[in-house]
Amino acid sequence: MVFNTNKRKIINDPVYGFIGIPGDFIFDIIEHQWFQRLRHIKQLGLTSFVYPGAVHSRFQHCLGALYLMDQAVRTLRSKKIDISPEEEEAAFIAILLHDAGHGPFSHALEHSIIEGINHEDLSLLLMRLMNESFSGKLDLAIRIFSGSYERRFFHELISGQMDMDRLDYLRRDSFFTGVIEGSVGSDRIIRMLNVVDDRLVVDEKGIYSVEKFLVARRLMYWQVYMHKTVLASEHLLVNILKRARELSLSGKELYATPALKFFLRNRIGPVDLLRENIFTPSIIASQFTKLDDSDIFVAAKYWCDDSDKVLSDLSTRLIKRNLFAIELQNEPFDSARVNELKKRVTLLPGISPELAAYYVFTDSISNLAYAPEAPEVKILLKSGESSNIAEVSDMFEQRYLQERITKYFLCYPKECR
Repeated sequence: MVFNTNKRKIINDPVYGFIGIPGDFIFDIIEHQWFQRLRHIKQLGLTSFVYPGAVHSRFQHCLGALYLMDQAVRTLRSKKIDISPEEEEAAFIAILLHDAGHGPFSHALEHSIIEGINHEDLSLLLMRLMNESFSGKLDLAIRIFSGSYERRFFHELISGQMDMDRLDYLRRDSFFTGVIEGSVGSDRIIRMLNVVDDRLVVDEKGIYSVEKFLVARRLMYWQVYMHKTVLASEHLLVNILKRARELSLSGKELYATPALKFFLRNRIGPVDLLRENIFTPSIIASQFTKLDDSDIFVAAKYWCDDSDKVLSDLSTRLIKRNLFAIELQNEPFDSARVNELKKRVTLLPGISPELAAYYVFTDSISNLAYAPEAPEVKILLKSGESSNIAEVSDMFEQRYLQERITKYFLCYPKECR
């Protein structure tokens, strides 16, 4: 028996209101289990430890980015930019799946149990595997996502200075955290988009909206994404996963879901995504897409009672939100102070000198108004010429846009103060 399904659903989004699904095949992508998995992965990881409302998912974010892409395509067509139905659908698929490769607590995962693989690599792997099951219907979307399509503005809508990803996450994260400084006028910016020589530009009258966007992005990084308590919690989680992996690789049996156990017990690196090694890319993808936030938190709850002192203690600290103390400053921390804190840690029960690095560590964070890897923002002047925003803005100089602000942080247990 065949059931006819109405695929032109309408979704009520708290940020934009009603969002329509622009096409039957887009509905099929949304219904795919690998996309549905994003419902169970928080957009901002452990940021809810600081901002309790920040519990929105990557599923919501991707739908929001899809909505903005739809608005962008409509805007460009209204300005006589030729976009075929095939290009439109491919752009929708690419933005919808741009975060498909995010794992639970994405950046913590990338720095602990998956070696040298970022979420973009995994997104591309999942898109290629999905393409096989959809008989090649994602070919153009993959070219757009990877930047190999000759009409470069499509890739810039996916991954540029002011792409649909950034426009959505700034506005959405601002909404759910309550940090109003991050709110951006995405509607206004999109209406000012244009294309010159197959590159994305912004009409001159949209320059003030662009300036506000760049300021909002920098403020959100310091107030939300790099908030010191968020840093402390995420690095605590990184060390929990590192310890669990160290123990698993040494042969210790730990509680974990089968998918999490797969990554704890095996060394998976970039080469494994490109060719069949011990595991095929499809096996890695199958295991990865079974992971979500619950795998990590349920495991951490069980690890609170593990016989390993470090794993048990770190997990208990995370579950009870007994986070490390953290200090930030503009210069690297004095090594003598770091070593002194490590000595104090060894006074805690069961913490030997070789384990002190799990408790005392220092690193740095950086913030840029501009993404260094993305094309610069071009302003389309009334004369018809395009100029870098630094050349026409009253607010920004090139130095400001390119200046990397670096801060150093030091974490240690509060009882070692």
